[in-house]
Amino acid sequence: MTFLGLDIGTSGVKAVLVDENQQIIAQATAPLTVSRPRPLWSEQNPEDWWQAVEAVVGHLKTICPGELSAVQGMGLSGQMHGATLLGKNGDPLRPGILWNDGRAAAAGREIERREPNSRTISGNLAMAGFTAPKLVWVAENEPEIFARTAKVLLPKDYIRYRLTGGYVSEMSDSSGTLWLDVAKRCWSDAMLSATGLTQNHMPRLIEGSESSGELRDALAGHWGMRRGVVVAGGAGDNAAGAVGVGTVVPGRAFLSLGTSGVYFVANAAYAPSPARAVHAFCHCLPNVWHQMSVILSAASCLTWVAKLTGAASEAALIDEIDAAGANKPTPQFLPYLSGERTPHNDPNAKGVFFGLTHEHDRAALGRAVLEGVAFAFADSQDALIEAGADIEMVSVIGGGARSPLWGEILASALGQRLTYYKDGEVGPAFGAARLARLAVSDEAPIDICIQPDVESVIVPNPDLRDLYQTKLAEYRRLYGALKPLFSGSQN
Repeated sequence: MTFLGLDIGTSGVKAVLVDENQQIIAQATAPLTVSRPRPLWSEQNPEDWWQAVEAVVGHLKTICPGELSAVQGMGLSGQMHGATLLGKNGDPLRPGILWNDGRAAAAGREIERREPNSRTISGNLAMAGFTAPKLVWVAENEPEIFARTAKVLLPKDYIRYRLTGGYVSEMSDSSGTLWLDVAKRCWSDAMLSATGLTQNHMPRLIEGSESSGELRDALAGHWGMRRGVVVAGGAGDNAAGAVGVGTVVPGRAFLSLGTSGVYFVANAAYAPSPARAVHAFCHCLPNVWHQMSVILSAASCLTWVAKLTGAASEAALIDEIDAAGANKPTPQFLPYLSGERTPHNDPNAKGVFFGLTHEHDRAALGRAVLEGVAFAFADSQDALIEAGADIEMVSVIGGGARSPLWGEILASALGQRLTYYKDGEVGPAFGAARLARLAVSDEAPIDICIQPDVESVIVPNPDLRDLYQTKLAEYRRLYGALKPLFSGSQN
């Protein structure tokens, strides 16, 4: 008996096969690219998501056909907030508009004008990155596309449609659309009306641990899988990551160092606090919610600076930073390469290096990037605490979790002990596999969504902690000073 988890990310699609003892048997990854055809735009072709799914499952079929044929359930995780517009025949009408797309800021303000109770219903600000403002933008700028739109799906739910033929979503991912009444865990007619849509445009809602349907027979045969494989509701990538590392109990939190950065805290009740751009979402398990702060560029900043400076790879740059040590002064870096969400809600914010001198080299720029992302997380932590979050323990997942150096910088900037789990970089896909298991069994979520084996614990470095208190204050002043210039600059 095995379970398959698929994570439809921004930079790639990941797949993991998990056995009945919750051990990862095999994994595969296929890359994705982002199109930025205009300033503030960020798009992907939904067909690219599907081709990447074909690639990762095809790879698993090649390396472990027996284990793949034993799959009883599949789970889906995916990048949140994306707008996939389908016509009556189920085909995409345009490229998907992604979570880090900033074109719809004015549309978000328009939604809040049309529905004054928007923040109360959704628990969130109507940010440009959410799904609903994107549909208002399409209605205003591509009215012929809007008129032909029959269904609006999130990225992972488009893949579900290709897998099962059904239009289904679940609570955690749908919380990031603005169309969900998060307290009641159902679509809000008022929020849909504010976007010119109805419930007919929406997929059916279930919990993430429930079955959404079965894998099409044709696909099962193509991939060498049994008939009747259950496809679980799954989760948005962050909720799936939480399930993967056992962040399903109030007080547990994690940092996700993926393309974007997420600070996620599990809650026993719905606790909205939109004032500082903190999200209040449903968890992917019944009767559980969570708070979340988001920075729009995290590990993607490291990728960017490695390419910019000609480093052989991100890992090679981190080695170079580590070898240079922490004694030399570094410039400040504002990591707002795609604008920023928490706490600024500023799609016009820009990335900045400040304080450069002749003495600064590639390693100094790299360390500044690692520190800048850590300071952005510190802003996120303050916003969560101000919103009432009770943070008892913090773990780290995502591709950036592989770096002990970045872990020390993060721990020191946050003043937190950080726990690293085995296979933490595949947290969302692993969480999706756990949800698949729950969808085909009568097991209790608390018995399956346990914390993995601890790989390491990183504690704050006292010397860095003192240094970062001063640098963090300067970092915050820098954003405040530059904010008036961001809105008038060109991307």
